Amino acid sequence: MRNSNLKSPDTPLPTPSVSICIIVENLPVPFDRRIWQEARALRDAGYGVSIICPKGKGFESSYERLEGIEIYRHKLWEASRLLGYVAEYTWALAIELFLAVRIYRRTRFRILQAANPPDTIFLIGLVFKLFGVRFIFDHHDLNPELFEAKFKKRGLFYRLVCLAERWSFRTAAVSIATNESYREIAMGRGGKSPEKVFVVRSLPDLNHVHRVPPHNDLKEGKTNLIAYVGVMGFQDGLDLLLESVEYMVKTQNRRNTLFVMIGSGTELLRLKALTAQKGLNEWVKFTGRLPEDELAAYLCTADVCVAPDPANPMNDKSTMNKILQYMAFGRPVVLYDLTEGRRSAGDTALYARPNDPVDFAAQMMKLLDSEQLRRDLGERARKRIEEKLDWQIEKKTLLAAYDAALG
Repeated sequence: MRNSNLKSPDTPLPTPSVSICIIVENLPVPFDRRIWQEARALRDAGYGVSIICPKGKGFESSYERLEGIEIYRHKLWEASRLLGYVAEYTWALAIELFLAVRIYRRTRFRILQAANPPDTIFLIGLVFKLFGVRFIFDHHDLNPELFEAKFKKRGLFYRLVCLAERWSFRTAAVSIATNESYREIAMGRGGKSPEKVFVVRSLPDLNHVHRVPPHNDLKEGKTNLIAYVGVMGFQDGLDLLLESVEYMVKTQNRRNTLFVMIGSGTELLRLKALTAQKGLNEWVKFTGRLPEDELAAYLCTADVCVAPDPANPMNDKSTMNKILQYMAFGRPVVLYDLTEGRRSAGDTALYARPNDPVDFAAQMMKLLDSEQLRRDLGERARKRIEEKLDWQIEKKTLLAAYDAALG
């Protein structure tokens, strides 16, 4: 368990020129790579940074001062049903407000940045606007599209989700979008003017991507290794991936490949049960979340990496961090043909027909059968990250967004 408490949360700290507070609800920090990168960039620019986030495995400390950044964590559970989400978000909002007040009393922060989901944190932003604090909406997910994909209906709660999104944009001095599709939504249904929306993509920081020699023992006696890294929720396409694995193993008799699923989420137990039901335990391994060094070992050993996110209105407009992570490690990638997926990977990946697990399997087998193609795509992927998609370049836009919020 991490525990780097350097000071108690009640010890006065040196006063920076401007203090800020970031609230993120769906992942602990520093496990949330995007938030941690943003926090470090803001710290390096002279801001005093405090973060409110949930606890998680390996991140159980209620308070931690890490790399000069204060992190306040609270308990949270992962809901899977509608009423459970209502209870989760209500509790989270209350504890986040309590912690934000506590931080404000000590730092008098001037900016409150909220990273969705959910879109309810604007309510805390409204409270602090009374004290002159500027609100930044860091738009990570399209929650109306996510709600519809998850519950297959609209109705009252869908309208409330749309209302929360609208008020998040309306409350925000500026909005941060993760890609051009999100920027268009911010200006369209969010009503933000173009100069108030900044695209800050979730890009790898190559200073923290450490490639290592392959660890062939990770293949556990198999010839090839295919890796998935990411959240395991209903919308992430792991069901489709298991269909692709079943097709390769049982129909194509491709029994020399180990499929490693790295990560966790609300669907993990069901996916393990489905794997056993399909008789695929010999070829599919679930590792849970891994430390950075173990994750790097798997990614540097993988022959192919996959992003099986299915085509739907949310995924088509969303940037999948795992694709960029694979590219930073120089791995060839297979994904379904989605708008933002192509904007990320360009000509460095193979694209399957949307939601077609057989064609997805065919693209994986095409890569497994050609070492030269794997090498070419992997080299192009790394070069694309180095030249166009490096965080060291992108973070300048984040700082510009903060300048605009304070201006």
